[in-house]
Amino acid sequence: MPKRSTSQNVPKDLQARFDEITQLTDAFCQTYLNDEYGQLCRELTATLCRKRSSPLVRGKTNTWACGIIHALGMVNFLFDSSQTPHIAASQIWEYFDLSSSTMQAKSKQIRDLLGMYPMDPDWSIPSMVDKNPLIWMLEVNGLIIDMRHAPRELQEAAFRQGLIPYIPDA
Repeated sequence: MPKRSTSQNVPKDLQARFDEITQLTDAFCQTYLNDEYGQLCRELTATLCRKRSSPLVRGKTNTWACGIIHALGMVNFLFDSSQTPHIAASQIWEYFDLSSSTMQAKSKQIRDLLGMYPMDPDWSIPSMVDKNPLIWMLEVNGLIIDMRHAPRELQEAAFRQGLIPYIPDA
């Protein structure tokens, strides 16, 4: 289960910056992706706004929007044609009229700042929950197990503690 905040509340002095960036990410997600990515882009932007000191105060809004989308794409395998949705990374940087290196540098800055990695449970789109083994792996008595295959009482305890998103087959 995500341990990050899903809130879109941001400090008042960064509200305008949040609105500018999310207007760009919303437009891109409506055109090329879906509502799940749009929501996650808003949450990631809000998280970056709440950082002390927020990195969003410097740089161009289109560069941040591009980096945010790419960072989430890296976590969710957006560039893999076997996934739905999927796009080429070039569609992102071309849409924002940036270079590949600018997009990748901003994306890496975001991923490093927040410790994001492929299949990161905190930044996975909701439709990937069932496919993401990292969401379901927990340590029980010193062993790492997939909670989807654990006894029901363990699943219920993990769910009550917020460690898994739901009880499988419930």
